[in-house]
Amino acid sequence: MNLAKFTSLYLILIGISVAIVATLHALFPNTLLFVSDFWLIFGFMAAITYIAYVLVNIGLKRNPQAGVMAIMGSIGVKMIFCMAFVLIYSIKAKGDGLLFILNFFSIYLLFTVFEMYCLLRNLRHQNLK
Repeated sequence: MNLAKFTSLYLILIGISVAIVATLHALFPNTLLFVSDFWLIFGFMAAITYIAYVLVNIGLKRNPQAGVMAIMGSIGVKMIFCMAFVLIYSIKAKGDGLLFILNFFSIYLLFTVFEMYCLLRNLRHQNLK
């Protein structure tokens, strides 16, 4: 999957996710479903996932034989940045920790599953060559 196709699918995923969050917020206005800095978390995860995919895509184009190592490296780097974000956020913001954990990891899993799906499609196309 080339970068243009990934970007278009990624923007569609982000649009659907934003629509779902806005709908949930409109349907349950009196219920606290999201932390106050939800869009900061969402933006951070969206940016770090896109950067990780671009770096893996560059790595796969340079050396297709090291594709799995590039994917594992991007997962590791993404996880380190996410752990640093959680640490900084938990030090700075005081609030409902369980709600933050649910929000953060749901977004993390959403973007990670999408990224892995797209990366594995790249590896499958390489195996067919």
